Amino acid sequence: MGAISEVLVPDIGDFKGVDVIEILVKPGDRVEKEGSLVTLESDKATMEIPSPAAGIVRELRVKVGDKVAEGSLILLLEEAAEGAAPAASAPRGTPASSPPAATTAGSDKADAASQRADVPLLVPRTGPVPYEPVAAPAAFKPYASPSVRKFARELGVDLARVKATGPKDRITTEDVQGFVKGIMGAAPVAAPAAAPAGGAALGLLEWPQVDFAKFGPIETKPRSRIKKLSGANLHRNWVMIPHVTQFDEADITELEAFRKTSSADTERQGFKLTMLAFLIKACVTALRQYPEFNASLDKTGENLIIKGYYHIGVAVDTPDGLVVPVIRDADRKGVFDLARELGEISKLARDKKLKPGDMQGGTFSISSLGGIGGTAFSPIINAPEVAILGVSRSAMRPVYKDGQFVARLMLPLSLSYDHRVIDGALAARFTTYLASVLSDIRRILL
Repeated sequence: MGAISEVLVPDIGDFKGVDVIEILVKPGDRVEKEGSLVTLESDKATMEIPSPAAGIVRELRVKVGDKVAEGSLILLLEEAAEGAAPAASAPRGTPASSPPAATTAGSDKADAASQRADVPLLVPRTGPVPYEPVAAPAAFKPYASPSVRKFARELGVDLARVKATGPKDRITTEDVQGFVKGIMGAAPVAAPAAAPAGGAALGLLEWPQVDFAKFGPIETKPRSRIKKLSGANLHRNWVMIPHVTQFDEADITELEAFRKTSSADTERQGFKLTMLAFLIKACVTALRQYPEFNASLDKTGENLIIKGYYHIGVAVDTPDGLVVPVIRDADRKGVFDLARELGEISKLARDKKLKPGDMQGGTFSISSLGGIGGTAFSPIINAPEVAILGVSRSAMRPVYKDGQFVARLMLPLSLSYDHRVIDGALAARFTTYLASVLSDIRRILL
């Protein structure tokens, strides 16, 4: 028999109450090293926790609906390596039917107490019967993501009263909105109260309820968890931030030629040199020139926090939806370093291996649709940032230069900005400067 080891939640950033949404193994299952054990979900993304070693799952210590943080105990694993576990390392809190030796009531209490002391971050679903009976609703804990809980708090909604329609009885943003609409429709007209921070009291017409099946065949397809979570954030950002989009284009003829001649070197090193790596470097140069774009409003909205670091968020398209991992300290990295890191972090995103910390701390974001198509779009700002750059597909166009029309490769740029912080003139200066850097990449050295 191999050694019994405790598998804990690894570093997942600053999150303290991450939901367990899937258990991917059961007692007795054999797992390989790096094999997925459970799936966690924050308000930013889902992530699968890998096994630190190969072995056999002996006991699960979490279940769907539990909340965990870094250091929380997930399961007990009998490692495949040779060597017996010492008696002192036997799992505490094991059910009474597991060990052959009888236990006393006093030792059971001691074991339970030691288990709670060792695993303070787990949120148990059951516990000892209280000395004084409590009402049944108090023991009920609604199943909802952190973003939905925040949305409900802003509206003053008790989630215990909301009917869940999401997968596995999960409460969605739409459930909370529907509950609020029901209350507003049933309640008598009263004096107007203060508007909630989430913008629910906008006085909008009720969403139309249509029986689509009356008009032809339909198919109901559930949205992915990522799209549900990101949708709530995008809705908040679009409603709360006064968006304006500045459109421009950059002549990248020479830059694209340089990228192609350098691609052979990077491919031999095992990564691809994309235009996005140059865009990140050019954006850092522009952010240094115009620091208002590398900033955030404080909670009061009275002050602007200018950041002295340059962490660039990059939107990555995955099968489950859009995620925005962050390239940290982009100002300290060369184009080749950025290209290599882009490849690595994009693969982590598609494989659901991103940690919440990988998507925190961004100061400016880039959303590139150049590999798909389109001429322009209005990206939604990723709060608390104040601007985001959208990039569409480059195209050869006739450009009047030096007294004649010449064919040049032009890259469309779409800069969405928070009009509370940035005015139109400053946005135009930013895109003009950024276009000049992309037209002559040597400017990044200035």
